[in-house]
Amino acid sequence: MKGLAGKTAIVTGASRGIGFGAAQRLVEEGARVVITARKPEPLAEAVAALGGPDVALGIPGNAGDADHRREVVAAAVETFGSIDLLVNNTGINPAFGLLTELDLDAARKIMDVNVVAALGFVQEAHRAWMKEHGGSIVNVSSLGGVRVAPFIAFYGASKAALISLTESLAQELGPDIRVNAVAPAVVKTKFAEALYVGREEEAAANYPLKRLGEIEDIGSLIAFLLSDDAAWLTGQTVVADGGISLQGQH
Repeated sequence: MKGLAGKTAIVTGASRGIGFGAAQRLVEEGARVVITARKPEPLAEAVAALGGPDVALGIPGNAGDADHRREVVAAAVETFGSIDLLVNNTGINPAFGLLTELDLDAARKIMDVNVVAALGFVQEAHRAWMKEHGGSIVNVSSLGGVRVAPFIAFYGASKAALISLTESLAQELGPDIRVNAVAPAVVKTKFAEALYVGREEEAAANYPLKRLGEIEDIGSLIAFLLSDDAAWLTGQTVVADGGISLQGQH
């Protein structure tokens, strides 16, 4: 992919799953990555798997913490000299059930981590580097952000808000900074285990491609959107769902 070699990326929520898949693909394309996650041990293991300190740096912390966001951005500039790329992947969903029964403190936490923290990372990266030098940003939304998501509806609402944020940022930050989003259906990650473990064949049966997503499917899409191969794309949300939305259901 064009334009990734020598660039520095921040990838949040990247000790495993989609975030790790994105970081892995970016390193393969010649970029250096600063990755975040809450737990230090899995993060250190991810750094080692990515190739060690020459290409990867791990900063543990909570994406919802402003001090953590500032630390990550400062470390990226200090260690690798730039912040050219940003992947807002951190997401939580501590609630399952009906909206009428949703604990509002849980709702606030979902919105704070899934949307406000993403904007916070954009603001920090913009101030520290992208305002002067440009860059590319990808926000990881969800199919639940573009379609009804039964029993995880507020998670879907937060991901819809992230798509709206993506569009507004793309308009504000062009032409030097591009902002896009990806909206995956079920990808085989620990985060989504409740949706497929023990019933993967059944879960995949309604997908035209007859399989669930792999982290590489989304990692490669994120890398493409960050790269110069996608230089005329901004404000877009790319749905990556194995065709399930063609079936009129999740």
